[in-house]
Amino acid sequence: MTAVSAGASAVPEAPAVRYVGFWARCLASLIDTILLSLVLAPLGRLFHVDTDGAPSFDLRLDFTRLLEPTHALASFTLNLLLPAVAAIAFWLARGATPGKMVIGAVIVDAQTLGPPSQKQALARYLGYYVSALALLIGFFWIAFDPRKQGWHDKIAGTLVIRRRR
Repeated sequence: MTAVSAGASAVPEAPAVRYVGFWARCLASLIDTILLSLVLAPLGRLFHVDTDGAPSFDLRLDFTRLLEPTHALASFTLNLLLPAVAAIAFWLARGATPGKMVIGAVIVDAQTLGPPSQKQALARYLGYYVSALALLIGFFWIAFDPRKQGWHDKIAGTLVIRRRR
C-alpha cells in the first residue's frame, strides 16, 4: 500500500514494528543456553582434574579449587568471558543469537531500528546483570512493557523485534 496526497508522489508506508514478547524470548534464551552448554561443557571438563592428574567426573563443587589462580582464570573465561564475547559477537554480526534467529527475532537500535552499535551491545550485555540482580524483575519487565523491553534493552536503547521479510 502507498500513501498518496494531492500533488505528491507515492511514498511507501513503513512496515509495522512487531515486538517480541516474553515467552518467545524465553524460548530463544533456552535455545542459546543449550547450545552454549554443548560448547562450554566439554571445555570445562578439560579444566577439572583430580590431584592425581586423572579427569574427575565428580559433579560436586570444590570451593578450595576456586582459589587456585589457574582454576579461577579458567572459571572466569568459561563462565563469564566466553558467553559475553559470543553473545556480543552474534549481536553485532547477525543482529541476533542463534536462539533469536530460530524464532525470527533481531536486536535493533530503538531509535533507528538499525543494527545496534558496539557500545549498545556491550551495555545490553552488562544490563543483563542489572536485570538479573533485581530478582530477575528486569527480565519479567518484558511481559508488561508496551515495547517489550527488558531493563537491559532500556539501558542499551535496544528493541527485540520480528525480523522483516
